[in-house]
Amino acid sequence: MAHAIAFVLAIAAPTSAQALPDDFIFLRDLDPSIQQDIRYAGVNNFVGRKLAGYDAAECVVKRSVGQALMKVQQELKAQNLSLKMLDCYRPVRASRDMVAWAQDGNETPAQKRYNPSFNKADLFRLGYIAERSGHSTGAAVDLTLVDLRASASPSFDPNRAYGNCISPEAQRAPEASVDMGTGYDCSDAKAWTASRAINAAQRRWRDILVTSMRKQGFVNYSKEWWHFSMPGVGTKAYDFPIKR
Repeated sequence: MAHAIAFVLAIAAPTSAQALPDDFIFLRDLDPSIQQDIRYAGVNNFVGRKLAGYDAAECVVKRSVGQALMKVQQELKAQNLSLKMLDCYRPVRASRDMVAWAQDGNETPAQKRYNPSFNKADLFRLGYIAERSGHSTGAAVDLTLVDLRASASPSFDPNRAYGNCISPEAQRAPEASVDMGTGYDCSDAKAWTASRAINAAQRRWRDILVTSMRKQGFVNYSKEWWHFSMPGVGTKAYDFPIKR
């Protein structure tokens, strides 16, 4: 009888889940309470389309990174806050896709919202896009905070002409998160973590995020308030697509 039960359970188990290499995990399997809005799996990003390799809107990270994020989430819950993942593991092919986009010579008004002060061709020189990304190691993440007591945010409308990423929050594309002073992926000095061009409330949110992440071993990238990495987790870049 025991063998029969085991057989039934085996054939009933899901077969569509992606087998991940080298201690990568789906963050949702570790902590489903952490919100996710994986921007490069859709059109709400600076490229304006899905990037190569993002076949599912899922956060994939190294297990140790996921475990540290779970600890951050536990601390934030006591403050009625939640993490929201915006990007996690990034296939190498997606970084190449970004490079090709930055060099194609075209820039729409919607794309210009993310770098209002210069052209996208300058993103490499200024350190906002790199051919090799720490995201491809599974040790880097982009994320923000959500106030669990706040009212629901409007949905992103790809046909609407939003203000640029350094505009007041009401004019920017909706983020469904706290106001950090700029939108996500904003290539501007105002998005630098220590920028003085933000107000006291926006500074407080950034400080909460940085402090909470630092306690669990994450290091922030000074030009992007949303970008954190965990030193020592790995240096090998991967190129498997994200599926589910």
